[in-house]
Amino acid sequence: MILQGKRVRLPSAPLVHKRFEAHARATPDAVAVRCAGQQVSYAELDERANQFAHFLAARGHGRGARVGVCLDYSIDMVVVVLGTLKAGAAYVPFDPAYPAARLRLLLRQVPGLALVVASPATAGLVESAAVEVVAPERWSDPLERLPVTDPGARVTGDDLCYAVFTSGSTGTPKLTGVRHEGWFNLLNWLVTEYGLHRGSNNLVVSPFGFDLSQRSLMTPLFCGATQYLMSSRHFDAAMAYRMLSRHEIRTVHCASSTLYLLVDWETARGGEALAGLDYVLFGGEPLHIERIADWARQERNTCTLLHQYGVAECTDVATSYDLAGFRPGEHDIAPVGRPLHNTEIHVLDDRSGGVRVGEYGEICICGTSVGVGYLDGTGPESERFTTVEVDGVPRRMYRTGDRGCVTEAGELVVAGRMDAQVKVRGMRIDPADIERALGRLAGVRQAAVVPRDTESGEVELIAFIVPSGDELAESEVRTRMLEALPRNMVPARFLNIRRIPLNPHGKADRAALAEKFRDQYAGKGVTA
Repeated sequence: MILQGKRVRLPSAPLVHKRFEAHARATPDAVAVRCAGQQVSYAELDERANQFAHFLAARGHGRGARVGVCLDYSIDMVVVVLGTLKAGAAYVPFDPAYPAARLRLLLRQVPGLALVVASPATAGLVESAAVEVVAPERWSDPLERLPVTDPGARVTGDDLCYAVFTSGSTGTPKLTGVRHEGWFNLLNWLVTEYGLHRGSNNLVVSPFGFDLSQRSLMTPLFCGATQYLMSSRHFDAAMAYRMLSRHEIRTVHCASSTLYLLVDWETARGGEALAGLDYVLFGGEPLHIERIADWARQERNTCTLLHQYGVAECTDVATSYDLAGFRPGEHDIAPVGRPLHNTEIHVLDDRSGGVRVGEYGEICICGTSVGVGYLDGTGPESERFTTVEVDGVPRRMYRTGDRGCVTEAGELVVAGRMDAQVKVRGMRIDPADIERALGRLAGVRQAAVVPRDTESGEVELIAFIVPSGDELAESEVRTRMLEALPRNMVPARFLNIRRIPLNPHGKADRAALAEKFRDQYAGKGVTA
């Protein structure tokens, strides 16, 4: 089964920073970025980015170089990102929300790292880098003496623009590269498909290291709007909601779990800031529709909710679905929609043949958005990048490892990870299926299911439940689950918790849940 996105001709130089430069010429005095009480115009941001590009070029870090960026959200961060692109180099986010030990591991994964940009507040996190670490505060005077004109670096659509880390199926961090053409294609589709414009101001709520944060960071600058940045290193729902309430923000990009927190904050306080946005674009993990259904159905809610699917290896977004079309009685799982421009979705069986409508297979992404691959170029995951022939033309394809199908209406549905399936008493089970069943039970606000190995070598499932009211009795939940699922799909334990912990990317942190189980049952005859 193949879903084909609209084919759109891109400019000969599909470069995101060139679109920003066009706005800097057309509306030089418009506000480009606001952060912590400071702001910068498009013209000033363009000049400062040009100076940083000259700074890199003077050190020999031009086209093809890889520049690490370990900065908190700030105007300086945007200057460094744009300046890196203007120099023809690619930037690699090192999220300062990560612990130093994690960053040391990531630094070793970047082949050909040229330098790392850090601040006094973040330099200690990357002091293990085997390359020069520079800070904006320390080279502000030298920068001011550099030209404010465009450095004129030659950059093509095939060149690397940024690279982000993704764990992959092995849990080992992999550095995956995105091409300029793919990034331009994504942002151009967002702007044209949803009519984003100079008033489509955005608030970044996801950590810098997250793949979706790259398009969240650049989309408003691509369409001439204002980018709002939070000064907090870690996601702060209270701060985010205050900013939504006080500023003319129209769009937010986030993980599903982050959306739940924002909805909870608005619901508890009777606010309308989130409901009044133009768009919330979210995804990155299975959607628990029950967490947002009541809020979304409110009459005062005019926000368009775009449920999106994609992977970091393919420029973050591959498909999108307007949840206004979701009908619980018609769908067991909320669809993720249809492909963006110049993108194809292939659903293949285990012999690489296409499946029929409604049949499940592996989701594969083909087209402009497919990235350059893993920059370290080793390991079995590199084999996921392959080439297929479409209409007689060789096309790059990425096998995602996600399981899905296409509905009769031509919408993609993602059912879970193929490698997330576990065998319980001889049967293959996807924990996401159980989470959806738990989410449909009265009194369950949210749930996460984590597999664990027992002393006997068997696998059992542990369900963590966030109740919507009083704690739920384990025996009661088990009885209700036995009425909905086969016995081998019913978890061995049901634990009430106050909230599902989130990892730095704003997704459910299953490793933290497994650790919580080990801590709770240590010494009680249960081996985690």
